[in-house]
Amino acid sequence: MRVEPRPGLGGELAHVSAYLDFYRATCIEKCRSLPEAELRVSRIASEWTPLELLHHLALMERRWFVWGFLGEQVDEPWGDSRGDDEGRWHVSGERGLDEVVALMEGYAERTRAVLAAYEPEAVASADGRFAGDDPPELRWICFHVLQEYARHAGHLDIVVELAGGPVGE
Repeated sequence: MRVEPRPGLGGELAHVSAYLDFYRATCIEKCRSLPEAELRVSRIASEWTPLELLHHLALMERRWFVWGFLGEQVDEPWGDSRGDDEGRWHVSGERGLDEVVALMEGYAERTRAVLAAYEPEAVASADGRFAGDDPPELRWICFHVLQEYARHAGHLDIVVELAGGPVGE
């Protein structure tokens, strides 16, 4: 059973890591509650599907921690965007929920390693995403990624409800 993290986990980044795990699990659980066909149907004006949102979250996390904080080069950092429809997310027809979840879990392992190895005040690499910019500190990146997960978990709550799936936590 998915349970919100409790106080007393240790330092600041231990709490961030636990909340990221919680939000990832929430988003995956919401998607797993839908039949396969519903994962590829949009029920909202912006036209994203639940599978596209989950894929976006996986690549968003990689953009901020691997490409952003660590400054590592990554293939297609904006790989969730469609070239023909700027601003839209995209998942190829061959990629299913299990593959997207595996991708997300792989990036989650990288994030956990970063959060275990650095202090919140550590400044991101000036390579990768922040080349030519003033790189932010890890704390700021964590808050940005947490808000992105929380916001999109709420979006999934609504979409799952509209699709006739379970409501609430």
